[in-house]
Amino acid sequence: MADGGEVVYTALEVIIAVGCCLGNVLVIWAVWTCGTLRQPTYCFIVSLAVADCLVGAVAVPLAVLVDGRVEMPFHGCLFISCVVIVLTQASVNSLLAIAVDRSLRVYIPLKYKGRVKLLHSWIIVAVCWGTATALGFTPMFGWNNRESSNSTIVCRFLTVIPMSYMVKFNFLSCLLPPMVIMSALYVYIFCTISRHLRGTMVRTVKPSAYYVKERKLASSLALVLALFALCWLPLHIMNTIEFYSQGGRVPHLAFYVGILLSHANSAVNPVVYAFRIPKIKQVYKTTLKKAFPCQRDPQNDQSRQVTDNNPSSSTNTTAKSFSNPAEQRVTA
Repeated sequence: MADGGEVVYTALEVIIAVGCCLGNVLVIWAVWTCGTLRQPTYCFIVSLAVADCLVGAVAVPLAVLVDGRVEMPFHGCLFISCVVIVLTQASVNSLLAIAVDRSLRVYIPLKYKGRVKLLHSWIIVAVCWGTATALGFTPMFGWNNRESSNSTIVCRFLTVIPMSYMVKFNFLSCLLPPMVIMSALYVYIFCTISRHLRGTMVRTVKPSAYYVKERKLASSLALVLALFALCWLPLHIMNTIEFYSQGGRVPHLAFYVGILLSHANSAVNPVVYAFRIPKIKQVYKTTLKKAFPCQRDPQNDQSRQVTDNNPSSSTNTTAKSFSNPAEQRVTA
């Protein structure tokens, strides 16, 4: 990459990293400070937010570092590259846990609260991260480009991580099957909710509030999944093309755009939560009002403007205050 392009790429990565950290810290704060959000689904949202926050705080700086900027021992470069993979896999596992949880809420709505406890959710979160760590650090146990294992190398991701691992294992085995399962689960969720809503409409003329709420939250989380696929699939598809065509088919600039897009996904999720999930949106508003106490209330400003633009109202108020002096004497 040319010097000018390298500067632009680094600047965009810095902006994405800051957005990832600030947005996802706000999500974590919202879930932990609001008692109504301490539900199993939101445990998985926190897990996803932690992974996205670490992408900004850890993965993005490491990705810039393993772009041929420094020299380091082979296994040090390999460890850094594996950390980036672990965080991606943790996001996938958290999204899968969210999809399974939402499907259980519509499959066994009456038994869900009795069977699915908060402790169970945190155990599943631990399993998600443990599985992501095991899968992400697989190259440390032999599936790596050991032939380039000199004492010191210029650290590049694909210098230590083989493309066969990225395509055959990371994409085709660890990423694509969960995405297919999640898509099928959300199709099941929306079909089940639609069937229940049609049934309640026939019986009571009014749709069930439970399923209306479930449909809104499920649609928001399905949007998170769709954005994840939109941001990550281009990079993995380019890796697949590059691997099976024996290199040279995909421009380097396209790879950098794919990397930026994959990292930007972690900064997009908090925006989706802010606009699509009412409970998190309310906590956002409360937190921002505390952070910016001098911000005016638009409703008060609007009512003040109406009063200023309608002098007759103030005249009427003054007239009423002097219309009955007897009342004033009594009050006094």
